[in-house]
Amino acid sequence: MMKALALASALAVATSSLAAPGQAQAPAPLAKPLPVGTCINMGNTLEPQTEGAWGGAPARKADFERIKAAGFDTVRIPVRWHNKSSDKPPYTVDPKWMARVQQIVDWALAEDLNVILNSHHFDPIHDDPLAVAAWHGGVWKQIAARFAGYPEDTLWFELENEPHKNFDHTNLLETLAPSLKEVRALHPTRAVIIGGENWSGIKSLETLPLPEDPNIHPTFHYYDPFTYTHQGAEWTAPDIPPVGRAFPTTEDAAQLAKDVLAVQAYVARTGKTPFMGEVGAFDRHIALEDRVKYHRMITDAFAPTGIGVCVWAYTNTFPFYDNDKRQWLPGMLGSLGLKEEK
Repeated sequence: MMKALALASALAVATSSLAAPGQAQAPAPLAKPLPVGTCINMGNTLEPQTEGAWGGAPARKADFERIKAAGFDTVRIPVRWHNKSSDKPPYTVDPKWMARVQQIVDWALAEDLNVILNSHHFDPIHDDPLAVAAWHGGVWKQIAARFAGYPEDTLWFELENEPHKNFDHTNLLETLAPSLKEVRALHPTRAVIIGGENWSGIKSLETLPLPEDPNIHPTFHYYDPFTYTHQGAEWTAPDIPPVGRAFPTTEDAAQLAKDVLAVQAYVARTGKTPFMGEVGAFDRHIALEDRVKYHRMITDAFAPTGIGVCVWAYTNTFPFYDNDKRQWLPGMLGSLGLKEEK
């Protein structure tokens, strides 16, 4: 109850700041948020070209047992589909791949974890969104059929990760329309998640268009400041942030406070509560104690908003768990408010 009162108070402040001088502005009716809670991404598992590439490892049943025991509520499972399906009708997905995805989802659900299943790195859609929309929808038709009958309160669909390049707010809804139609044909009320343009950064919430559907939930990603979280990350070439960036600067702290207010204002304006689908800091050039500090600061800052947070990632790049030592990295669970293992 105290958290609810605190959130209501924050929303009132954010809403009043949006109103014109001397003009009261009523907040939008608040829709029920998606209960993401504390969440972790199964990064570098099913979204590379092949499972476990990019230095990752194939998922195991024990991973989800460990994640549940650590206190997480939700797992986000990024999946690459475009190279596992035909680009010609009926856009058939490799049955072995579909079965493997289902096995991993089943393992997570068996541990009483919520599951966010998405389409991740569907590369052609970012180059020519509308031309690829039918293919993307054909893939989601098969995903929807495979998971028909699964519990709605614990399995949620995210149509596409991080729209970018030519895939933006001018064509977002039209591009995703075939996929949403196929999902809604078999799952009329299941939670469906949509993120915005420019890699779903927090500013995308300002203009994010959503369908008129009470079971659509917005998401955003938070790798801010990018020059800190991605320092030395070779995949950001040609503009690789230089190594040595410290956090937080005075400007960083001020921007973080503004970003929290932006989320509160979005909830007040739309009545929908977004969740943070990804957040993390690249471990190659950032010391563990600094990554712990970063996650603790982000967690604490956004806590008053009540939003769910999905950290990137379980193991390998941006890791929380050390696969070689078979232990959670010291301090990382605690940075999220979870109990550190002994």
